[in-house]
Amino acid sequence: MIEPASSAIYDSSCTRCPRLASYLAEAHRRYPDYWCRPVGPFGDPAARIVLVGLAPGLHGANRTARPFTGDFAGILLYETLFELGLSNHREASSANDGLELYGARITNAVKCAPPENKPTPEEIRRCNTYLAAELATLQGARVLVALGRIAHEAILIALALKRASFRFAHGSEHRLNDALYLVDSYHCSRYNTQTRRLTPEMFKHVLARACELARTGNP
Repeated sequence: MIEPASSAIYDSSCTRCPRLASYLAEAHRRYPDYWCRPVGPFGDPAARIVLVGLAPGLHGANRTARPFTGDFAGILLYETLFELGLSNHREASSANDGLELYGARITNAVKCAPPENKPTPEEIRRCNTYLAAELATLQGARVLVALGRIAHEAILIALALKRASFRFAHGSEHRLNDALYLVDSYHCSRYNTQTRRLTPEMFKHVLARACELARTGNP
């Protein structure tokens, strides 16, 4: 994993949120081999498609230091990216597994693993400055894919857009400006996939549509 150079985008030593910092410190005591720090973005710095998730999973990205790597949610995500030609491998096991993304990038609304995968509104707001700074640097981005409602709202906050003007719904497409779309998907979590709220076909359809929009967007 290549860590972004700018601390405005990602700070591996950030402790802005006391509850999350305490949670990660306790996790490190229990799992000394885990990363247990904020997790930075991963992928192509010139990406046309940017996927935004919720937060690192305790035993996934919080362990491996790479988004959606080593946990259940990453299985469907990385398989789908591979099938669409956006990566060189269909599996993500560690930050050193040789995985590369092509034209795509993955980041999170909240960089630290939260208790029960539930960040508070204040934690989402505090961490949003990193997402806002990151999106501002991605001048080639044409499609933002929100994996879940929290990611959807975090993107709108980061872009200073009114949340009431862009309602979340699986498969929804929102034209944010002349060059940028927002596409919504249910999160590829274990719960959503096992209950069939989100099927592999549904997820692939959304990401395939994101690819279409990215190719037809303004150069």
